Amino acid sequence: MSPSPLQDETGASSAGPRDGYARRVGLFSGVMLVIGGIIGSGIFLNPAIVAQRVHTPGLTLIVWLLGGVVALIGAFIYGELGQRIPKAGGSYVYLRDAFGPLPAFLNAWGLMLMIATGAIAAVAVTFANYTLALTGLGESFRFPLAVGAILLLSAVNFFGVRPGALTQNIFTLLKLLALAVLVGAGLLLGGTPPAAVEAVDAPQAPDSLVLALGAALVPVLFSYGGWQQTNFVAEEMVHPERNLPRALLLGVIGVVTVYLLANLTYLRTLGAEGLAASRAPAADALGQLLGPVGRTFITAGVALSTFGFLNLVILVSPRVYQAMAADGLFFPWMAKLHPRFRTPSNAILFQAGWAILLTGTGTYGELLDSVVFADWLIFGSTAATLFIYRAREKQGLMPRAAYRVPGYPVTPLLFIAAALYVLLGSMASNPFNALKGAVLFGAGVPVFLHWHKRTRRPEAPPALGAP
Repeated sequence: MSPSPLQDETGASSAGPRDGYARRVGLFSGVMLVIGGIIGSGIFLNPAIVAQRVHTPGLTLIVWLLGGVVALIGAFIYGELGQRIPKAGGSYVYLRDAFGPLPAFLNAWGLMLMIATGAIAAVAVTFANYTLALTGLGESFRFPLAVGAILLLSAVNFFGVRPGALTQNIFTLLKLLALAVLVGAGLLLGGTPPAAVEAVDAPQAPDSLVLALGAALVPVLFSYGGWQQTNFVAEEMVHPERNLPRALLLGVIGVVTVYLLANLTYLRTLGAEGLAASRAPAADALGQLLGPVGRTFITAGVALSTFGFLNLVILVSPRVYQAMAADGLFFPWMAKLHPRFRTPSNAILFQAGWAILLTGTGTYGELLDSVVFADWLIFGSTAATLFIYRAREKQGLMPRAAYRVPGYPVTPLLFIAAALYVLLGSMASNPFNALKGAVLFGAGVPVFLHWHKRTRRPEAPPALGAP
């Protein structure tokens, strides 16, 4: 009998330490986590923004390819980091060990206060909106649907990483099926090759190509974000030193392929000008190809995609809060794992309660706007930890990693430059929101000082491993 997708292909035991996380996430589930963490609603909506900024079919595809290259470099970086330290918490652990507890705490603080919980609230409302469109229910059902989705998926992940990963597998496959129908219909029924689309539309290239490409790259990079969340559950993967890098690379390559094919479908079906004018590219494209049935199908696909993404964020994020609390930097009850299910059950409950509060008050949108740069700030900072680990390795202070980022140090520097570009671009486009985000992060400093003083834990190893 073949092994379960939640087990290692060798059939090795998935049991973990009795008092720690249980290793129950195999390679297949790891790949599904990567894909599910990246594909949300962005590929169904953001291509229109990209087309508005670069105008031509060729440049549109180039920008999505460039974004895929950046995401692939990110997967390489997180693959090496995950192999070096296969612990729950991902970037929190890397930042703590390389730069000390304060940057790590601010990472977890931001995730808990606004990034993850704000995303949960926003995506839950998005799921409710698409469900209302499908079912014809009244507006009064929006909030109950959003809250119900948060509670249901929090309960699923409360009872173990296995049911959470299985749920993720199902909904990731469903969203891939929806995209496969979109791409298949576009390539088979679109009827207009990309060259002919370009000739018919004949849009002019932007006056400043560099600025246009840079502006278009921002929504593309946001659409590609999410692969890093799989590192949050590294401690629950079977053979993480081997399977985590594989899952990251296979998942990101799969998403890049899907994104390029989806954009090719939009361009073949709508043309560059039609894509730029569309408010719902996927619905418009499939509606044109298959009529009302196609529009209804893709609406259901977006609803499933957002539900799967919601499950992913609910699954992985509490591992970061638990790691922070285990270091003595938050309430001790947050550090406890459920004695039977081996999940950070208290952290899951806290996250659900805060996300529901944000949903009810409607403040999640403001939070997300305020910290739109936060993810890439963390990405760039986390990538920088690789240089610290390589220096320690060179000094003989840590073992040599079997998996290594190709093109080091050029590729990590390129990734950090891309993260810095997104950060600066977001701040320039809306400095007031960036300031609010900085204030929210800054509010975590006195909280950190309070807990750090209470615990009096030793500092992290010095950056270059000095004695």
